[in-house]
Amino acid sequence: MSDSSLRLVWVYPDLLSTYGDRGNVLVVERRARQRGLDVTRIDVRSDRPVPTSGDIYLIGGGEDRPQRLAAERLRQDPGLPRAVENGAIVFSVCAGYQILGHEFINDLGQREPGLGLLDVHSTRGEGARNVGDILAEVDPRLGLPPLTGFENHQGVTHLGPGVAPLATVQLGGGNGTGDGTEGAWRDTVFGTYLHGPVMARNPAMADLLIKLALDVSALPPVDSSWYDALRSERISAARQQQNA
Repeated sequence: MSDSSLRLVWVYPDLLSTYGDRGNVLVVERRARQRGLDVTRIDVRSDRPVPTSGDIYLIGGGEDRPQRLAAERLRQDPGLPRAVENGAIVFSVCAGYQILGHEFINDLGQREPGLGLLDVHSTRGEGARNVGDILAEVDPRLGLPPLTGFENHQGVTHLGPGVAPLATVQLGGGNGTGDGTEGAWRDTVFGTYLHGPVMARNPAMADLLIKLALDVSALPPVDSSWYDALRSERISAARQQQNA
């Protein structure tokens, strides 16, 4: 990768793209182009191999059966693990997050193997679904402002010693374990339950992925007024819900 180009890979848009998750790749693409970067975007449907030469890979959420199909096909395709070995950035949401772990419960009620790219495993909660807005404080090492997003899942994701929580929940269920954690990350691989889409609500997260891909500590400033207005509106609404 040159210092003026970026390859974005949107993994399985035909199976994993709920609650506006396609917006994540659109936001990353736009914010990269605003910095003058030459962006190549590759939408990889589930009947195609995942390329190994991407810089940033984005994976969305999906319903239970599409999630199982996606996991089956990704296990048969070495593209994503090889890309991670090459230093690629991976950002996953909800079903995609669970697929990156060691295992999850599929639509048949069975334990479905994941890719093992994150040291997590997911089970199915026995109580009510986690539905609604999330506010969470990000791991300070990532240098990001609070996350805002939307969750809709009954999954419970347990973190192993090989990962750190992406954030600590102020409002919402997060990983569903009751310990206040939300998402997980290690090195260049990230997982979260936040929809929204999360990049539109949190442009600093999109910028972080770009910085990691370019191996730079800062990016030129761009107009974020639209994103700031959306963030303010959703954070205000969530806090009103929290105080109700």
